[in-house]
Order: sequence, then structure tokens, then C-alpha cells
Amino acid sequence: MYTSEASHSSAKGDIQTTNRILVVEDEELIKDMIALALEEEGYEAITVTDGRTALEYLTSSESNSGETAFDLLVLDLMLPQINGLDVCRLLRYQGNPIPILILSAKGSETDRVLGLEVGADDYLTKPFSMRELVARCRALLRRQRFTTAPEPVLEYKDITMYPRECRVLVRSEEVNLSPKEFRLLELFMSYTRRVWSREQLLDQVWGPDFVGDSKTVDVHIRWLREKLELDPSHPEYIVTIRGFGYRFG
Repeated sequence: MYTSEASHSSAKGDIQTTNRILVVEDEELIKDMIALALEEEGYEAITVTDGRTALEYLTSSESNSGETAFDLLVLDLMLPQINGLDVCRLLRYQGNPIPILILSAKGSETDRVLGLEVGADDYLTKPFSMRELVARCRALLRRQRFTTAPEPVLEYKDITMYPRECRVLVRSEEVNLSPKEFRLLELFMSYTRRVWSREQLLDQVWGPDFVGDSKTVDVHIRWLREKLELDPSHPEYIVTIRGFGYRFG
């Protein structure tokens, strides 16, 4: 049996009212206090009191929609029917990526390590302040939004760049770039057709404190062309604009 205790209050800060949190806690007073604290921050809190119901709810909501209906799981360890550690293990075994914050009266290092090793993302020892619980929930949700954000991809003709992975494919083949070559290409691909002077490229890639010959830009451009162009002597991608600098595309 579960009860929904949704709040209609507006979100604070970067909290979104669409965030839904499943709270699994068998102590009524603690369960109600957690739900109230979360709702006051603009979350929708759904509460259940045992591990079996929590698993059934998570599994059924996932199978019906293709993804879990919850953004975060707040999970007590000492639960009737199925304990919190087993709930955590089963969810991870099923491939459910929902962030999990474990609550427990057991605060030893061994207990915390065990909770994290079975798949929890954070561990909070009882007694705790509701302010800290909300802060930890907020941090987990922020992290989840970042990790599930789509990978930014830069593409131009036969070149594909994955900035987060520091990977570049040229004509479907991966090429190895030095950090400066990678940063140059990322800048070029972010502003196609823009003309960059040597001084501007030095400022953007090497930094304003760089001390040295501006011709280092020409050297790196030559190396980059050798890795990108079919014919580096007649470049298709990085073009020299005489008297001004370089243009990509």
C-alpha cells in the first residue's frame, strides 16, 4: 500500500516541480517528516512502507512507460518483507539507474561502504536533519540531470567531435589529437566560417598569459591539417585567409 503526498507549491532555486521522489520508510513519523520537507521544496513525494511494495511500484512504473516514473529513491535499510540492501541490489541487477539515497541507523564505515557497493549513490545516517536530507536529494538530482543530458556532438562534413569524451572521428576513423590540437579543432567547429587571427587563437587556446612566438599557431595548424585533410597542401577544412588568419569550412 502506498500513499501519494504531492505538493502544489512552487519549486525553489533550481528544483523542478516535476521531480518525483519515492520515499521508502516504515517509521510513520520519519516518513511523514521526510515527505513534508521534500514537498516544501517543490518536489512530489510518494511514500511506501516496505521493500516489496517499493520494488513492485518501481518495476510496474518502469515497464509501463519504458523508464522509471521516479527521479530519486530515498530508501531506509531496515524494512519489512524485503530490506533496503536487497531492494538496492535488485534494482541495480535489473539495470534501473535511479539515484538512491540510503537512510540507516547503522553509521559504521563498514555499513556505509556496503550500502555504496550494492549500488547506492549516497548514504545518510540517522538521526539526520531534514535540511541535510533535502540538500543531498538536490545534489543527487542535479548530478542525474547532468549525467543523463545528451552528449554534445560537433559535426562538419566528415568530421565528428565528442567533446566530453575527447574523441574525434574523421571519415569514421578515430584520430589522436594533442590537447592543443583538440582545443583548436573544437573552437573551429564551434564557429564554422569565422576567421580567427593568430592572436585570437593564442588567446582562446593557449591563454592570455602565453609567452612565445605566434607562429606556434601555424605549426599546430599544420599538424592538425595532416590529421584531418585528404590533401594537407590543399586544405578543405582549415583554410588560410591571407592577411587575416584561419577559417574552418
